[in-house]
Amino acid sequence: MKVILLLADFAQVLNGKLYIMGGGWSMTGPQPSLSAIALKIEVPWNQTNQKHNLKLELIDSDYRAVTVPTPVGNSPVVIDGEFEVGRPAGLKAGIPIDVAMAFPIGPLPLEPGERFIWKLSIDGKTDDNWQVAFSTRSAPQQPSQPN
Repeated sequence: MKVILLLADFAQVLNGKLYIMGGGWSMTGPQPSLSAIALKIEVPWNQTNQKHNLKLELIDSDYRAVTVPTPVGNSPVVIDGEFEVGRPAGLKAGIPIDVAMAFPIGPLPLEPGERFIWKLSIDGKTDDNWQVAFSTRSAPQQPSQPN
């Protein structure tokens, strides 16, 4: 499968098309802010008409899972689900079919001055091209207090 991942301020899918605002960034923060992941998957003909598992994981620059506080303790930041794309009637055999997805991301309390990666896997498989990285700006320096 061919995949395009894009970070955005906002993204949604309408009638099979991606609508993206503020897309293509790789720097955010340091304060938590809303964001989205825009995703386009080109599904090969022979993999249409079947369910596929999708998983997006947020990892740090050391490839460790990023965790955030939740009401039940710290949990990894993961988005998972399924998708299936059908073959339209009359489409010539062998033509891949696109599927578009958008995932809104709430404000995440990420460490300032660090690098993070959204890593995609489909059916348990991944590819170096199925990820998008971003950095958080460093926190502003606090003025020193006189003694």
